[in-house]
Amino acid sequence: VQLQASGGGLVQAGGSLRLSCVASGRTFSIYDMDWFRQAPGKERLFVARINGSDSNAYYADSVKGRFTVSRDNAKNTVYLQMNSLRPEDTAVYYCAARTGSGYYWGQGTQVTVSS
Repeated sequence: VQLQASGGGLVQAGGSLRLSCVASGRTFSIYDMDWFRQAPGKERLFVARINGSDSNAYYADSVKGRFTVSRDNAKNTVYLQMNSLRPEDTAVYYCAARTGSGYYWGQGTQVTVSS
């Protein structure tokens, strides 16, 4: 599985962005898809997940109520809608397809939130 993330950019606090992650291959729908983020000098942290089996979604407490993860299996794409952005949301955002033994990772997309 190859993953291509896009949609990052510079936005003011309180603004919104939508990230997209397009996957190659015909088995996209079976994967749980995760979003992670990594701020400079910090570890990569879980942000959100959407299940492949039932599209149930899960969020880190820090983004709950502000971010929404969704998927379009017909387009092999997972989205992360980010609203009410804060400066502390500034990070490189990564999408990942979860397997039984680990992850397929996409390249990151930079999100910068100015105060």
